[in-house]
Amino acid sequence: MTHFNINRRHFLKGATASLVLSTLGAHAIEFLHPPKAYRVGLIGAGWYGKSDLFRLIQVAPVEVIALADPDRNMLTEAAATVAARQKSGKTPRTYNDYRKMLAENELDIVLIGSPDHWHALQAIDAMKAGAHVYVQKPISVDVLEGEAMVAAARKYKRVVQVGTQRKSTPHLIDAKKNVVDAGLLGKVSHVEMCCYYHMRANGNPPVQAVPEYFDYDMWTGPAPLRPFDGMPHTRWWRTFKEYGNGIMGDMCIHMFDTVRWMLQLGWPERISSTGGIYVQKEGKSNIADTQTAVFEYPDLNAVWQHRTWGTPADPQYPWAFRIYGEKGTLLGSTMQYDFIPQGKGEKIHRDVVYEKEKYPEDEKEPRIELNAAPATRLHMVNFLEAIATNGRPVADIEEGHISTASCILANLSMETGRPLSYDPARRIVKNDKEATALLKRAYRAPWKHPSEA
Repeated sequence: MTHFNINRRHFLKGATASLVLSTLGAHAIEFLHPPKAYRVGLIGAGWYGKSDLFRLIQVAPVEVIALADPDRNMLTEAAATVAARQKSGKTPRTYNDYRKMLAENELDIVLIGSPDHWHALQAIDAMKAGAHVYVQKPISVDVLEGEAMVAAARKYKRVVQVGTQRKSTPHLIDAKKNVVDAGLLGKVSHVEMCCYYHMRANGNPPVQAVPEYFDYDMWTGPAPLRPFDGMPHTRWWRTFKEYGNGIMGDMCIHMFDTVRWMLQLGWPERISSTGGIYVQKEGKSNIADTQTAVFEYPDLNAVWQHRTWGTPADPQYPWAFRIYGEKGTLLGSTMQYDFIPQGKGEKIHRDVVYEKEKYPEDEKEPRIELNAAPATRLHMVNFLEAIATNGRPVADIEEGHISTASCILANLSMETGRPLSYDPARRIVKNDKEATALLKRAYRAPWKHPSEA
Protein backbone atom coordinates (compact mmCIF):
# COMPACT_ATOMS: atom_id res chain seq x y z
CA MET A 1 0.00 0.00 0.00
CA THR A 2 1.31 3.46 -0.91
CA HIS A 3 1.62 5.93 1.97
CA PHE A 4 2.71 9.55 1.88
CA ASN A 5 3.54 12.56 4.01
CA ILE A 6 1.37 15.67 3.87
CA ASN A 7 3.31 18.86 4.53
CA ARG A 8 2.42 19.30 8.20
CA ARG A 9 3.36 22.95 8.47
CA HIS A 10 1.44 23.93 5.32
CA PHE A 11 -1.67 21.99 6.20
CA LEU A 12 -1.88 23.18 9.79
CA LYS A 13 -1.84 26.85 8.92
CA GLY A 14 -5.36 28.18 9.21
CA ALA A 15 -8.50 28.02 11.27
CA THR A 16 -9.01 24.27 11.00
CA ALA A 17 -5.66 23.38 12.57
CA SER A 18 -6.81 22.68 16.12
CA LEU A 19 -9.87 20.86 14.85
CA VAL A 20 -7.76 18.59 12.65
CA LEU A 21 -5.52 17.68 15.55
CA SER A 22 -8.24 17.30 18.16
CA THR A 23 -10.62 15.37 15.91
CA LEU A 24 -8.34 13.22 13.79
CA GLY A 25 -5.28 13.23 16.02
CA ALA A 26 -1.79 14.42 15.15
CA HIS A 27 -1.14 11.06 13.47
CA ALA A 28 -3.75 11.94 10.85
CA ILE A 29 -1.21 13.92 8.88
CA GLU A 30 1.95 11.99 9.70
CA PHE A 31 1.90 9.61 6.74
CA LEU A 32 4.90 7.61 5.63
CA HIS A 33 6.75 9.07 2.68
CA PRO A 34 5.77 7.18 -0.49
CA PRO A 35 7.84 6.04 -3.40
CA LYS A 36 5.19 7.77 -5.53
CA ALA A 37 1.94 9.66 -5.10
CA TYR A 38 -1.40 7.92 -5.04
CA ARG A 39 -2.76 7.29 -8.52
CA VAL A 40 -6.28 8.72 -8.75
CA GLY A 41 -9.21 8.27 -11.10
CA LEU A 42 -12.49 10.19 -11.25
CA ILE A 43 -15.81 8.79 -12.47
CA GLY A 44 -18.25 11.58 -13.23
CA ALA A 45 -16.36 14.67 -14.37
CA GLY A 46 -19.12 17.21 -13.78
CA TRP A 47 -19.32 20.02 -11.27
CA TYR A 48 -19.18 18.13 -7.99
CA GLY A 49 -16.91 15.37 -9.18
CA LYS A 50 -14.30 17.97 -10.11
CA SER A 51 -14.91 19.87 -6.88
CA ASP A 52 -14.11 16.78 -4.79
CA LEU A 53 -11.05 16.05 -6.92
CA PHE A 54 -9.68 19.57 -6.56
CA ARG A 55 -10.04 19.41 -2.79
CA LEU A 56 -8.03 16.17 -2.79
CA ILE A 57 -5.33 17.76 -4.96
CA GLN A 58 -5.10 20.62 -2.47
CA VAL A 59 -4.27 18.40 0.52
CA ALA A 60 -2.25 15.51 -0.91
CA PRO A 61 0.50 14.84 -3.49
CA VAL A 62 -1.69 12.73 -5.77
CA GLU A 63 -1.45 12.13 -9.49
CA VAL A 64 -4.74 12.17 -11.39
CA ILE A 65 -4.30 9.44 -13.99
CA ALA A 66 -7.71 9.09 -15.63
CA LEU A 67 -11.23 10.51 -15.91
CA ALA A 68 -14.43 8.82 -17.10
CA ASP A 69 -17.65 10.47 -18.23
CA PRO A 70 -20.19 9.82 -21.02
CA ASP A 71 -20.17 13.54 -21.97
CA ARG A 72 -17.18 14.04 -24.27
CA ASN A 73 -17.25 17.83 -24.04
CA MET A 74 -17.35 17.78 -20.25
CA LEU A 75 -14.56 15.21 -20.21
CA THR A 76 -12.28 17.31 -22.43
CA GLU A 77 -12.81 20.40 -20.30
CA ALA A 78 -12.24 18.47 -17.08
CA ALA A 79 -8.98 16.95 -18.35
CA ALA A 80 -7.60 20.36 -19.26
CA THR A 81 -8.61 21.83 -15.90
CA VAL A 82 -7.08 18.95 -13.96
CA ALA A 83 -3.82 19.30 -15.91
CA ALA A 84 -3.70 22.97 -14.91
CA ARG A 85 -4.42 22.14 -11.25
CA GLN A 86 -2.18 19.16 -10.55
CA LYS A 87 1.51 19.60 -9.77
CA SER A 88 2.80 17.40 -12.59
CA GLY A 89 0.85 19.31 -15.21
CA LYS A 90 0.01 16.03 -16.93
CA THR A 91 -3.31 15.59 -18.71
CA PRO A 92 -5.30 12.59 -17.46
CA ARG A 93 -6.43 9.89 -19.85
CA THR A 94 -10.11 10.14 -20.71
CA TYR A 95 -12.72 7.41 -21.06
CA ASN A 96 -16.35 7.21 -22.10
CA ASP A 97 -16.80 3.94 -20.18
CA TYR A 98 -15.58 3.80 -16.58
CA ARG A 99 -15.05 0.03 -16.85
CA LYS A 100 -12.35 0.54 -19.45
CA MET A 101 -10.72 3.15 -17.22
CA LEU A 102 -10.58 0.68 -14.33
CA ALA A 103 -9.27 -2.10 -16.57
CA GLU A 104 -6.47 -0.07 -18.16
CA ASN A 105 -5.12 1.79 -15.11
CA GLU A 106 -3.83 0.65 -11.73
CA LEU A 107 -5.58 3.17 -9.50
CA ASP A 108 -5.09 3.57 -5.77
CA ILE A 109 -8.09 5.86 -5.30
CA VAL A 110 -11.27 6.34 -7.30
CA LEU A 111 -13.60 9.28 -6.70
CA ILE A 112 -17.21 8.84 -7.79
CA GLY A 113 -19.18 11.97 -8.67
CA SER A 114 -21.70 10.45 -11.05
CA PRO A 115 -25.51 10.61 -10.57
CA ASP A 116 -26.97 8.49 -7.77
CA HIS A 117 -28.18 5.62 -9.96
CA TRP A 118 -24.57 4.78 -10.83
CA HIS A 119 -22.95 4.89 -7.38
CA ALA A 120 -23.35 1.24 -6.39
CA LEU A 121 -22.05 -0.41 -9.56
CA GLN A 122 -19.16 2.01 -10.00
CA ALA A 123 -18.06 1.86 -6.36
CA ILE A 124 -18.13 -1.94 -6.27
CA ASP A 125 -16.29 -2.22 -9.60
CA ALA A 126 -13.63 0.21 -8.34
CA MET A 127 -13.18 -1.84 -5.17
CA LYS A 128 -12.87 -5.03 -7.21
CA ALA A 129 -10.16 -3.30 -9.24
CA GLY A 130 -8.21 -2.67 -6.04
CA ALA A 131 -8.98 0.99 -5.41
CA HIS A 132 -10.10 2.78 -2.28
CA VAL A 133 -13.24 4.79 -2.97
CA TYR A 134 -14.64 8.22 -2.18
CA VAL A 135 -18.29 8.11 -3.21
CA GLN A 136 -20.78 10.92 -3.17
CA LYS A 137 -23.96 10.66 -1.16
CA PRO A 138 -26.47 9.10 -1.26
CA ILE A 139 -24.53 5.90 -1.77
CA SER A 140 -27.38 4.11 -3.54
CA VAL A 141 -30.87 4.38 -5.01
CA ASP A 142 -32.19 1.25 -3.30
CA VAL A 143 -31.50 -0.42 0.03
CA LEU A 144 -29.98 -3.65 -1.28
CA GLU A 145 -27.47 -1.73 -3.41
CA GLY A 146 -26.21 -0.22 -0.17
CA GLU A 147 -25.98 -3.62 1.49
CA ALA A 148 -23.92 -4.86 -1.46
CA MET A 149 -21.57 -1.87 -1.22
CA VAL A 150 -20.88 -2.48 2.48
CA ALA A 151 -20.27 -6.18 1.78
CA ALA A 152 -17.85 -5.35 -1.05
CA ALA A 153 -15.87 -2.90 1.09
CA ARG A 154 -15.38 -5.56 3.76
CA LYS A 155 -14.68 -8.37 1.28
CA TYR A 156 -12.04 -6.47 -0.68
CA LYS A 157 -10.73 -4.64 2.42
CA ARG A 158 -11.09 -1.24 0.83
CA VAL A 159 -11.57 2.09 2.56
CA VAL A 160 -14.76 3.80 1.40
CA GLN A 161 -15.46 7.36 2.46
CA VAL A 162 -18.94 8.80 1.76
CA GLY A 163 -19.30 12.46 0.85
CA THR A 164 -21.33 13.35 3.95
CA GLN A 165 -18.76 15.98 4.88
CA ARG A 166 -20.78 17.64 7.62
CA LYS A 167 -18.83 15.26 9.87
CA SER A 168 -15.72 17.13 8.76
CA THR A 169 -17.23 20.63 8.87
CA PRO A 170 -15.10 22.64 11.33
CA HIS A 171 -17.87 24.53 13.12
CA LEU A 172 -20.02 21.38 13.41
CA ILE A 173 -17.07 19.43 14.82
CA ASP A 174 -16.86 22.22 17.38
CA ALA A 175 -20.61 21.89 18.11
CA LYS A 176 -20.33 18.15 18.68
CA LYS A 177 -17.30 18.50 20.95
CA ASN A 178 -18.23 21.60 22.94
CA VAL A 179 -22.01 21.32 23.09
CA VAL A 180 -23.21 17.73 22.55
CA ASP A 181 -20.29 15.76 23.98
CA ALA A 182 -19.83 18.33 26.76
CA GLY A 183 -23.35 17.52 27.97
CA LEU A 184 -24.77 21.03 27.52
CA LEU A 185 -27.96 19.66 25.95
CA GLY A 186 -28.76 17.15 28.67
CA LYS A 187 -31.18 14.41 27.65
CA VAL A 188 -32.19 14.75 23.99
CA SER A 189 -35.66 13.56 23.02
CA HIS A 190 -36.57 15.47 19.86
CA VAL A 191 -34.81 16.51 16.65
CA GLU A 192 -36.12 18.59 13.75
CA MET A 193 -34.44 18.74 10.34
CA CYS A 194 -35.50 20.71 7.28
CA CYS A 195 -34.78 22.00 3.81
CA TYR A 196 -36.79 24.83 2.28
CA TYR A 197 -34.63 25.54 -0.76
CA HIS A 198 -36.45 25.98 -4.08
CA MET A 199 -34.23 23.34 -5.67
CA ARG A 200 -36.75 21.08 -7.45
CA ALA A 201 -36.17 21.48 -11.17
CA ASN A 202 -39.47 21.41 -13.03
CA GLY A 203 -40.53 22.07 -16.60
CA ASN A 204 -41.74 20.55 -19.85
CA PRO A 205 -38.85 20.55 -22.32
CA PRO A 206 -39.58 18.72 -25.57
CA VAL A 207 -38.11 15.39 -26.58
CA GLN A 208 -35.12 16.04 -28.82
CA ALA A 209 -32.15 14.43 -30.53
CA VAL A 210 -29.25 13.35 -28.35
CA PRO A 211 -26.09 15.43 -29.08
CA GLU A 212 -23.32 13.50 -30.82
CA TYR A 213 -20.89 14.21 -27.97
CA PHE A 214 -23.13 12.63 -25.33
CA ASP A 215 -23.55 8.87 -24.80
CA TYR A 216 -27.05 8.89 -23.33
CA ASP A 217 -27.29 5.11 -23.13
CA MET A 218 -24.10 4.96 -21.04
CA TRP A 219 -25.20 7.88 -18.88
CA THR A 220 -28.49 6.08 -18.16
CA GLY A 221 -26.82 2.74 -17.41
CA PRO A 222 -29.00 0.58 -15.11
CA ALA A 223 -31.76 3.19 -14.78
CA PRO A 224 -34.88 3.33 -16.97
CA LEU A 225 -34.21 4.97 -20.34
CA ARG A 226 -36.33 8.13 -20.39
CA PRO A 227 -36.99 9.94 -23.67
CA PHE A 228 -34.16 12.45 -24.03
CA ASP A 229 -35.46 15.93 -23.28
CA GLY A 230 -32.21 17.85 -22.80
CA MET A 231 -28.90 17.41 -21.05
CA PRO A 232 -29.56 15.87 -17.64
CA HIS A 233 -26.63 17.53 -15.87
CA THR A 234 -26.89 19.40 -12.56
CA ARG A 235 -30.47 19.59 -11.30
CA TRP A 236 -32.52 18.07 -14.14
CA TRP A 237 -31.72 14.43 -13.37
CA ARG A 238 -32.39 14.99 -9.66
CA THR A 239 -36.00 15.85 -10.37
CA PHE A 240 -36.79 12.26 -11.42
CA LYS A 241 -37.24 9.14 -9.28
CA GLU A 242 -35.59 7.12 -12.04
CA TYR A 243 -32.19 8.41 -10.99
CA GLY A 244 -32.41 9.18 -7.27
CA ASN A 245 -34.60 9.65 -4.24
CA GLY A 246 -35.61 13.27 -4.48
CA ILE A 247 -34.95 15.86 -1.79
CA MET A 248 -34.89 13.07 0.81
CA GLY A 249 -31.93 11.42 -0.89
CA ASP A 250 -30.21 14.67 -1.76
CA MET A 251 -30.63 16.89 1.31
CA CYS A 252 -32.17 14.97 4.21
CA ILE A 253 -29.32 12.49 4.18
CA HIS A 254 -26.83 15.24 5.08
CA MET A 255 -28.76 16.50 8.09
CA PHE A 256 -29.89 13.06 9.25
CA ASP A 257 -26.35 11.71 8.98
CA THR A 258 -25.06 14.70 10.97
CA VAL A 259 -27.61 14.18 13.73
CA ARG A 260 -26.83 10.45 13.91
CA TRP A 261 -23.11 11.24 14.21
CA MET A 262 -23.63 13.85 16.89
CA LEU A 263 -26.00 11.72 18.98
CA GLN A 264 -24.41 8.33 18.18
CA LEU A 265 -27.58 6.88 16.67
CA GLY A 266 -27.75 3.72 14.54
CA TRP A 267 -30.66 2.33 12.56
CA PRO A 268 -34.07 3.87 13.35
CA GLU A 269 -36.57 1.44 14.87
CA ARG A 270 -39.36 2.70 12.62
CA ILE A 271 -39.70 5.15 9.75
CA SER A 272 -42.84 6.85 8.50
CA SER A 273 -43.42 9.54 5.89
CA THR A 274 -46.15 11.44 4.10
CA GLY A 275 -46.03 13.89 1.23
CA GLY A 276 -46.25 14.24 -2.50
CA ILE A 277 -46.55 16.82 -5.25
CA TYR A 278 -48.86 19.33 -3.60
CA VAL A 279 -48.01 22.61 -5.33
CA GLN A 280 -45.68 22.29 -8.34
CA LYS A 281 -47.87 20.12 -10.54
CA GLU A 282 -47.20 21.80 -13.88
CA GLY A 283 -43.94 20.12 -14.96
CA LYS A 284 -42.40 16.70 -15.57
CA SER A 285 -40.77 16.40 -12.16
CA ASN A 286 -41.99 13.30 -10.30
CA ILE A 287 -40.27 13.83 -6.92
CA ALA A 288 -42.18 15.20 -3.93
CA ASP A 289 -42.30 18.96 -3.48
CA THR A 290 -43.58 18.53 0.08
CA GLN A 291 -42.62 15.78 2.51
CA THR A 292 -42.45 14.99 6.21
CA ALA A 293 -40.62 11.97 7.62
CA VAL A 294 -40.21 10.64 11.16
CA PHE A 295 -37.23 8.50 12.18
CA GLU A 296 -38.09 6.84 15.50
CA TYR A 297 -35.58 5.87 18.19
CA PRO A 298 -36.18 4.93 21.84
CA ASP A 299 -37.33 8.13 23.59
CA LEU A 300 -36.36 10.19 20.54
CA ASN A 301 -38.01 11.18 17.28
CA ALA A 302 -36.05 12.83 14.46
CA VAL A 303 -38.45 14.67 12.16
CA TRP A 304 -37.63 15.87 8.64
CA GLN A 305 -39.60 18.34 6.53
CA HIS A 306 -38.98 19.81 3.12
CA ARG A 307 -40.87 22.19 0.90
CA THR A 308 -39.61 23.41 -2.47
CA TRP A 309 -42.04 26.30 -2.39
CA GLY A 310 -42.95 29.10 0.03
CA THR A 311 -40.69 30.63 2.68
CA PRO A 312 -38.43 28.91 5.21
CA ALA A 313 -39.64 28.60 8.78
CA ASP A 314 -36.42 30.33 9.89
CA PRO A 315 -34.58 32.36 7.21
CA GLN A 316 -31.32 31.98 9.16
CA TYR A 317 -31.60 28.19 9.04
CA PRO A 318 -33.29 27.18 5.75
CA TRP A 319 -31.40 23.85 5.54
CA ALA A 320 -30.64 22.77 9.06
CA PHE A 321 -31.14 20.62 12.14
CA ARG A 322 -32.40 21.45 15.62
CA ILE A 323 -31.51 19.17 18.50
CA TYR A 324 -33.74 19.72 21.53
CA GLY A 325 -32.36 18.76 24.93
CA GLU A 326 -33.73 19.30 28.40
CA LYS A 327 -30.96 21.84 29.09
CA GLY A 328 -30.96 23.65 25.77
CA THR A 329 -31.27 23.57 21.98
CA LEU A 330 -28.59 23.25 19.30
CA LEU A 331 -29.30 24.73 15.85
CA GLY A 332 -26.88 23.80 13.09
CA SER A 333 -26.38 24.31 9.37
CA THR A 334 -23.56 24.42 6.84
CA MET A 335 -23.12 28.11 7.67
CA GLN A 336 -23.26 28.33 11.48
CA TYR A 337 -24.47 26.91 14.75
CA ASP A 338 -26.19 28.34 17.81
CA PHE A 339 -26.59 26.83 21.24
CA ILE A 340 -29.50 28.32 23.21
CA PRO A 341 -29.48 27.24 26.87
CA GLN A 342 -32.52 26.69 29.01
CA GLY A 343 -32.58 29.45 31.61
CA LYS A 344 -29.63 31.76 32.25
CA GLY A 345 -26.80 29.76 30.70
CA GLU A 346 -24.36 31.15 28.15
CA LYS A 347 -25.31 31.18 24.47
CA ILE A 348 -22.75 29.94 21.96
CA HIS A 349 -22.47 30.96 18.32
CA ARG A 350 -19.95 29.80 15.72
CA ASP A 351 -19.75 30.63 12.02
CA VAL A 352 -18.54 28.62 9.06
CA VAL A 353 -14.77 28.51 8.55
CA TYR A 354 -13.45 29.82 5.24
CA GLU A 355 -9.88 29.34 4.00
CA LYS A 356 -9.76 31.90 1.21
CA GLU A 357 -6.31 33.24 2.09
CA LYS A 358 -4.80 29.79 2.38
CA TYR A 359 -6.42 28.55 -0.84
CA PRO A 360 -6.90 31.64 -3.07
CA GLU A 361 -7.58 29.39 -6.04
CA ASP A 362 -10.95 28.55 -4.48
CA GLU A 363 -12.35 31.95 -5.41
CA LYS A 364 -11.51 31.42 -9.08
CA GLU A 365 -13.14 28.00 -9.30
CA PRO A 366 -16.51 28.05 -11.13
CA ARG A 367 -19.52 27.12 -8.98
CA ILE A 368 -17.45 26.22 -5.94
CA GLU A 369 -19.28 26.05 -2.60
CA LEU A 370 -16.81 28.11 -0.60
CA ASN A 371 -18.44 27.19 2.69
CA ALA A 372 -18.07 23.47 1.96
CA ALA A 373 -14.49 23.52 0.64
CA PRO A 374 -12.73 23.37 4.07
CA ALA A 375 -15.04 20.53 5.13
CA THR A 376 -14.31 18.52 1.99
CA ARG A 377 -10.56 19.06 2.41
CA LEU A 378 -10.75 17.80 5.98
CA HIS A 379 -12.90 14.88 4.79
CA MET A 380 -10.19 13.98 2.27
CA VAL A 381 -7.50 14.09 4.98
CA ASN A 382 -9.60 11.73 7.10
CA PHE A 383 -10.03 9.43 4.08
CA LEU A 384 -6.28 9.36 3.48
CA GLU A 385 -5.56 8.69 7.14
CA ALA A 386 -7.89 5.68 7.05
CA ILE A 387 -6.08 4.35 3.98
CA ALA A 388 -2.68 4.83 5.60
CA THR A 389 -3.70 3.12 8.84
CA ASN A 390 -6.07 0.47 7.45
CA GLY A 391 -8.78 2.08 9.55
CA ARG A 392 -12.33 3.26 9.10
CA PRO A 393 -13.00 6.84 7.98
CA VAL A 394 -15.44 9.14 9.78
CA ALA A 395 -18.01 8.64 7.00
CA ASP A 396 -17.43 4.92 6.51
CA ILE A 397 -19.60 3.16 3.94
CA GLU A 398 -21.65 1.43 6.64
CA GLU A 399 -22.63 4.76 8.20
CA GLY A 400 -23.38 6.13 4.75
CA HIS A 401 -25.57 3.11 4.11
CA ILE A 402 -27.61 3.60 7.29
CA SER A 403 -28.26 7.25 6.48
CA THR A 404 -28.99 6.57 2.80
CA ALA A 405 -31.23 3.56 3.38
CA SER A 406 -33.20 5.36 6.08
CA CYS A 407 -34.03 8.14 3.61
CA ILE A 408 -34.96 5.57 0.95
CA LEU A 409 -37.21 3.80 3.47
CA ALA A 410 -38.91 7.13 4.21
CA ASN A 411 -39.78 7.39 0.52
CA LEU A 412 -41.04 3.81 0.53
CA SER A 413 -43.19 4.63 3.56
CA MET A 414 -44.67 7.56 1.67
CA GLU A 415 -45.29 5.29 -1.32
CA THR A 416 -46.90 2.45 0.64
CA GLY A 417 -48.76 4.69 3.07
CA ARG A 418 -47.56 2.98 6.25
CA PRO A 419 -44.63 2.96 8.73
CA LEU A 420 -41.73 0.62 7.98
CA SER A 421 -39.26 -1.17 10.25
CA TYR A 422 -36.14 -2.45 8.51
CA ASP A 423 -34.19 -5.47 9.74
CA PRO A 424 -30.60 -5.06 8.42
CA ALA A 425 -29.59 -8.55 9.58
CA ARG A 426 -32.28 -10.26 7.49
CA ARG A 427 -32.50 -7.46 4.91
CA ILE A 428 -36.26 -7.31 5.05
CA VAL A 429 -38.95 -4.89 6.14
CA LYS A 430 -40.48 -6.58 9.16
CA ASN A 431 -43.89 -8.13 8.55
CA ASP A 432 -44.23 -6.44 5.16
CA LYS A 433 -43.60 -8.53 2.04
CA GLU A 434 -44.73 -5.74 -0.29
CA ALA A 435 -42.27 -3.23 1.16
CA THR A 436 -39.51 -5.86 1.25
CA ALA A 437 -39.95 -6.34 -2.50
CA LEU A 438 -39.32 -2.60 -2.95
CA LEU A 439 -35.88 -2.77 -1.32
CA LYS A 440 -34.43 -3.67 -4.72
CA ARG A 441 -35.10 -1.81 -7.96
CA ALA A 442 -35.25 -3.50 -11.34
CA TYR A 443 -32.17 -2.85 -13.49
CA ARG A 444 -32.26 -2.12 -17.20
CA ALA A 445 -30.62 -4.90 -19.21
CA PRO A 446 -27.84 -5.82 -19.60
CA TRP A 447 -26.84 -4.32 -16.24
CA LYS A 448 -27.08 -6.63 -13.24
CA HIS A 449 -28.06 -5.54 -9.74
CA PRO A 450 -25.08 -6.00 -7.37
CA SER A 451 -27.19 -8.08 -4.98
CA GLU A 452 -27.36 -10.72 -7.73
CA ALA A 453 -23.59 -11.05 -8.06
